[in-house]
Amino acid sequence: MSDPVAFRDIVVVGGGCYGSFYAGQLLRARSRGAATWERLLLVDHDRGCRAAAEGVEGPGVELRVEEWDRFFDDYLGTGSPGPDAIVPSPLMPHLMFDWLLRTARRRWPGRTVTQRPAEVASGMPYDRLHTDGTRYVSFADWLCPVHCVEPATCPVIAAPRTWEMSDALAEFTERLGRHGAVSGPVLFVCRHRAYGVGMFDVVEVLAGNELVASAGAAGVEMDVVVGTVSSCHGAVSLLHLGPTAGGRSIAGSPYIPA
Repeated sequence: MSDPVAFRDIVVVGGGCYGSFYAGQLLRARSRGAATWERLLLVDHDRGCRAAAEGVEGPGVELRVEEWDRFFDDYLGTGSPGPDAIVPSPLMPHLMFDWLLRTARRRWPGRTVTQRPAEVASGMPYDRLHTDGTRYVSFADWLCPVHCVEPATCPVIAAPRTWEMSDALAEFTERLGRHGAVSGPVLFVCRHRAYGVGMFDVVEVLAGNELVASAGAAGVEMDVVVGTVSSCHGAVSLLHLGPTAGGRSIAGSPYIPA
């Protein structure tokens, strides 16, 4: 038997149907020696969420009744991660992008820091630009099985999975860079780590924050590509940094309206 996957904290975002399912899977994984942790934190703004109603509990399990933005500002603001991981839900805002955006605004209070729509199409089979500027992309033009772990052989087409979203977004970022100052991509890559539960590490989030800080250090106008992805699916946003006093502007670049 292989060694268990070990964590300090696992943060499950949301206590609804997805979050309560993921928590249940992680509890099963621990009971069978496949995973260990010190704290399993379920974060939901609703005290009566499904996880609370179903009594998801056990040693080290905590339900945090809090808005997600406030929780992550406090949790990620310490800057001292251990072996910690975040379990996202398929149906939620682009939370890690939102945290990077808020952090960048605090870092540069006199500078324009905003979200720009990712206007260029990705070329993937599923590609939709949401009204908030986030582009949702997928290699699947079919309905995927619920809780698919994205194995090497796709269960829908019964053939090898020849795609990888991280590689595709690196190419997407390169294409955007032909038209203006672009950095990244900052990617939070969700991998299935135990009993079908996908997660990404907190160190990825903090490294992404450092990349944004480095990209903005020169003071020129810059877009940073930020994605939360799995092998097959992703949410992509552009974090726009305006120029500082004396910095160079790229306003009017051909891929984003001036």
